[in-house]
Amino acid sequence: MLPACTRSPATITVPVGVTPGDHQSAARFATELDSLRRSIRIPGLAVVVLRDTTVILARGFGLANVELGVPVTPETPFNIASVTKPISAVVALRLVERGLLDLDRPMNSFAGFTEFCASARTNGGLFFGDYQCDTQPLTLRHVLSMTANGTPGTRFFYNPVSFSWASRPMAEVGKTPFSELTATLVFQPAGMTRSARIHRRLPLTPALAADLAVPYHVDSSGKTAVSDPPPPQGDGAAGGVISTAMDVARFDIALTAGRLLSPDSKKVMLTANRSPTGTVLPYGLGWYVQDHAGEQLFWHTGLWEGAYSALYLKAPERRLTLILLANSDGLRWDTRLDEAAVERSPFAAAFLSYFPR
Repeated sequence: MLPACTRSPATITVPVGVTPGDHQSAARFATELDSLRRSIRIPGLAVVVLRDTTVILARGFGLANVELGVPVTPETPFNIASVTKPISAVVALRLVERGLLDLDRPMNSFAGFTEFCASARTNGGLFFGDYQCDTQPLTLRHVLSMTANGTPGTRFFYNPVSFSWASRPMAEVGKTPFSELTATLVFQPAGMTRSARIHRRLPLTPALAADLAVPYHVDSSGKTAVSDPPPPQGDGAAGGVISTAMDVARFDIALTAGRLLSPDSKKVMLTANRSPTGTVLPYGLGWYVQDHAGEQLFWHTGLWEGAYSALYLKAPERRLTLILLANSDGLRWDTRLDEAAVERSPFAAAFLSYFPR
């Protein structure tokens, strides 16, 4: 077992000193958000906007449970899907900081990888057609940076199944189940008391389960129906976190304040990878890294089709962060997984417009 983290929990500051301009931008953005939500027919949406470590907007729109009329609040838990990946990347880098994990260690030196890879090559479909098991120097860094496919390190290919398996090396070196590592290394020091990992052998606590936003499917006619909840998965790094918009904000504050990672580790995580020929790839470790109109953006989306969606976007030059969680897949937008184009999201575009540089 890893010792408990000694860093102090992150606290969300009250909005003292927020400028009138921020208040006005937040009010206009909130109105636009609700308009977008209604037009896309998202049943419930939670938002938090941060300026550095200060909350300038925290709201809920619509309903967490349509049938019972339960409203969404910033503390409503949602399945955040792939927004789990930035959290898992922090777990990995905290293990690196403790001297337990080497990102450049070959994957086939970790227990079970050879068998996993052989099975994935046979049964893994589009994610593993060109995946190398033993013939190339595939490392954990390649897996976390989405450069594992083909010749490792040469191109970006979004592979959530490979990323999910990265939990195994972390659990191996930490000598602790990955769900416990996440709680010890991230949830506890960040003060994320409304967050949990779930998997086949770890159901959600009754308290969180009672408050969990009900997932909905919205068909092309706008009719809303309750969806089946996402089926339990393994204890993988790609998804599996239940959290609230405010708890993701607590994670972001802890990251910004240096309570989770050293500046050097944070830089490693948020630096876009390059191919051997110098091509800039749109992913760091667990984060999309995008240059948009001369501005660097860090972000990730989460999607469970027909159930949940999420958007976590950082605009560091503006000192701003956006967190959106929804109980339908309405936050998705028309883009490919191998593209970094967050500005195509109407929600991201509105955020960047209402809070200008």
